[in-house]
Amino acid sequence: MPAYDLANRLVVGVASSALFDLRDSDAVFREQGEEAYRAYQEEHRDDTLRPGVAFAFIRRLLSLNDLGEPGDPLVEVIILSRNDPDTGLRVMRSIQTHGLAISRAVFRQGRSPYKFMPALNMSLFLSANGDDVREAVAAGLPAGHVLGAAYPDDAADRELRIAFDFDGVLATDAAEQVYQSEGLEEFRAYEMRNAATPHDAGPLRDFLAGVNRIQNREEERRRTDPDYEVRVHVSIVTARNAPAHERAVNSLKQWGVRVDDAFFLGGIDKGAVMRVLDPHIFFDDQVTHLESTARTTPSVHVPFGEINAR
Repeated sequence: MPAYDLANRLVVGVASSALFDLRDSDAVFREQGEEAYRAYQEEHRDDTLRPGVAFAFIRRLLSLNDLGEPGDPLVEVIILSRNDPDTGLRVMRSIQTHGLAISRAVFRQGRSPYKFMPALNMSLFLSANGDDVREAVAAGLPAGHVLGAAYPDDAADRELRIAFDFDGVLATDAAEQVYQSEGLEEFRAYEMRNAATPHDAGPLRDFLAGVNRIQNREEERRRTDPDYEVRVHVSIVTARNAPAHERAVNSLKQWGVRVDDAFFLGGIDKGAVMRVLDPHIFFDDQVTHLESTARTTPSVHVPFGEINAR
């Protein structure tokens, strides 16, 4: 049997804690210990887990495989879990019941699974375990900590709306460090002086590039099928405003990636915009922004850069 090649696919790793609502079983683990947790999972093996924070995002991402050839999916989602294979059976059965096209999994029996991301060509790992995510990001890997509980999801809505902050997510936090150390006016002057120089890529730039490849497939489909409705929509929502917006736009262009919308908010509350934009996932490096967005939007903390080292 030939090896299954992940090289040209968009590969996302997701912990069971991000895909499903595991609050009940996690409470058993914390309050009663590992053996009680194992017994609980065995007793409830056939009870389907409820959707978690990342469920709608993952479901829609997998649905885009109808753009590829049969047996050659554009998107591969792989479970990366601290569960052992036995307790992981409930997760896999829930995946099957929910009709998610996920067949591959890594179960590590209490050990962090993020080290396998490079081997599996992953451009994103989502987990509700903050320690795992921080260790992954510290190792230079693209990971995010999902926040809050599951959100109502309209199953009839076929779109996939993804929103990113810019600094510390798509770009490094070099400019943010200037702002933190020298203030707003020097930050603006610094960005104006460097407007033509692209930022260094941040942790999720390659994930955006993978999403763009799927958007290219959508454009190909629309050229041959005028009735095809584009499903993927990508936005950046950033605290930058003019004149600092120009370097962000130039960076995207010079990296060879693109977004459909850009919100340069200059300090306006991101949560208010998210309630209207209604993305299925939003990535930001600053918890203070996510405290607002997480009330209504599936939100992910990317603990990258100096602001997260304090």
